Amino acid sequence: MVLRPPVEPMLAQAAEAVPPPGGLRDPAYEQKFDGHRTLLFTAPVPGGGVLLQTRRGSLIQDRFPDLVVAAAEQLPVGMVLDGELLVRDPEAGALSFEGLQRRAAARSRSAATLAARLPAYYVAFDVLQADGQELLHLPYRDRRARLQGLFADYALTAPWTLCPMTTDLTTAREWLESWTDVSGVEGIVVKGQAQRYLPGYRGWTKIRRRDTTEAVIGAVTGALARPQLLILGRHDQAGRLRAVGRTVPLRPEQAWQVAEHLAPAEPGHPWTGVKFAAAWGSRDVLDAILVRPELVAEVSADRAIDRGGVFRHPLRFKRLRLDVTVEDVPGFGAGPTAAAG
Repeated sequence: MVLRPPVEPMLAQAAEAVPPPGGLRDPAYEQKFDGHRTLLFTAPVPGGGVLLQTRRGSLIQDRFPDLVVAAAEQLPVGMVLDGELLVRDPEAGALSFEGLQRRAAARSRSAATLAARLPAYYVAFDVLQADGQELLHLPYRDRRARLQGLFADYALTAPWTLCPMTTDLTTAREWLESWTDVSGVEGIVVKGQAQRYLPGYRGWTKIRRRDTTEAVIGAVTGALARPQLLILGRHDQAGRLRAVGRTVPLRPEQAWQVAEHLAPAEPGHPWTGVKFAAAWGSRDVLDAILVRPELVAEVSADRAIDRGGVFRHPLRFKRLRLDVTVEDVPGFGAGPTAAAG
């Protein structure tokens, strides 16, 4: 059977610790990159086309002509890779999720221009087909050996990267603590070495590094007496309160704790008239209630944050910091590792 798009990728479920509860037998640990999950198909015959498929099945090769050319020139025919699509901003000297978003949304006419300014890279962590033969039935250890052989046999370098992998738990923990300080690395993925590749099945485990930090509560959803979500902000250099994210739904005891200290907003609230997206990049709007921006929340955040200082994933409320003031909160753009003074 020859694989053709759309192919549903195998997925991972989230966990908090390494090793996760009920962990996989004979585990392997891979670094998790903060990009777009992408399957890459090379044509079954020389001179054919290259296809790039998103996790949801859309084809986007017209938006990444640089990667298509590199694949046609450097990769063998009849291959399907699974990996993470990344973009580098040479001016910033780092990977850029915002740049990746721009390229993924580009029209064909502007794709080449953006490719020159924001080159694409591909981190491969699995091979689903080689020489036209489907490999889904093989265990992970065998597919990984095939993938390593591909990089060695074809001497692949940029824009291709072999995803780092280890079977050593101590090394995996070190990656989670130290490598996540590197731009673009947000955690690890745990896979069983005997696992087959099961499209659409959440058989892997992902662990994102999380850090504790603080932000100002500027609005809530639900009601003042029973808040559901907290909408959080930080002050920029001009002293303006800028929204940085929202929490996951509060547990009942957390809602009671926050409600006890909430006060309705006074005239002139800095967010008057502002609409808040239900999620990063979403067009859905939250039904928000503005509150007096004088409470500080301690939250847990992962490393997915844009250069403007906005957290892309929901934050987890830990407690109120009644011992600090809003002036002690890290400034807008400080990131998840900064803490209140």
